[in-house]
Amino acid sequence: MRDFPEYRDIPLAVGGDGPRSVLCTCNYQARKFGVRSAMPAIKAKQLCPDLTIVNGRMAVYKEVSTHIRSIFARYTDLIEPLSLDEAYLDVTDCKAFEGSATLIAEQIRADIFNELNLTASAGVAPNKFIAKIASDENKPNGQCVISPDKVTHFVETLSLKKIPGIGPKTFQKLQSFGYSTCADIRASSIANLTTIVGKFATSLYQKAHGIDNRALEVSRQRKSLAIETTLAKDIFNESDCLAVVEKLYPKLLQRLGKVENRRVVKQGIKLKFNDFNQTTVEQQSIAANQDAFIDLLSKAYERAKGRGVRLVGLTLGFADEDTEEQAFQERQLSLL
Repeated sequence: MRDFPEYRDIPLAVGGDGPRSVLCTCNYQARKFGVRSAMPAIKAKQLCPDLTIVNGRMAVYKEVSTHIRSIFARYTDLIEPLSLDEAYLDVTDCKAFEGSATLIAEQIRADIFNELNLTASAGVAPNKFIAKIASDENKPNGQCVISPDKVTHFVETLSLKKIPGIGPKTFQKLQSFGYSTCADIRASSIANLTTIVGKFATSLYQKAHGIDNRALEVSRQRKSLAIETTLAKDIFNESDCLAVVEKLYPKLLQRLGKVENRRVVKQGIKLKFNDFNQTTVEQQSIAANQDAFIDLLSKAYERAKGRGVRLVGLTLGFADEDTEEQAFQERQLSLL
């Protein structure tokens, strides 16, 4: 929309234009029709017949992202990137504007607009969880500030569907037990929540109280590696799926060769069916193994139950270096 004026006032999406393609993102004009990212292009066209779908330009996105990161770095070294266009910044020790996080965020947004002709939104808050929620409050070109004394009021009325990690199914499950807002969670207990959402209960309970003690991950570890393909036509037998796995596997190894110093601890296979439900089967592993992927495929395909397969994906999981280092230190101490 910035580079091509003819796109500015029409419903627009980025993605492939084939019948099997999925949208990467869309503008606000398109969202008014119910179009959203990760939606199949054919469904998006049904919702918005006048939708224009253009191909992505990753080289441009990376160049712009690098420029934006350089703007962030003018104000702090504590930056945790989340994606090409999103990041957490800790400006606690920033001296600009006498340390006012509100004014710093306003200046960063102004720098982005003046230098890149792009709007940006910001959330200013005491922790990552509140800042993430706040950043969505006044999009597409706004800022939301939640000072420490306003955290309690802000989270009490917050819908649980806005909490990262709570998808539509989890939200429906929580609703069935009478939980719709953070106030409902605050009135409950971790023990009660555990019976509904398992290990996520403690994190959910803390977030409902506005608590998030996570530090910024300035040096983020790669936790997994994946490769997948959406098929031109649905597959209705396991042997055809196997042929796809055999094509994907060398590409996965090629990508793995570019990952430094990460130890494989598990591998998995993902199948998405023609009703858009998907399944994943994983197992522990010490290295990428094609025979193991074949075994996992058999287990995953049993779940097709007559449905066609529209996507096949292979994944590798890596060891957590911090956890391994802690375990090593504990073993050393036990020896001493």
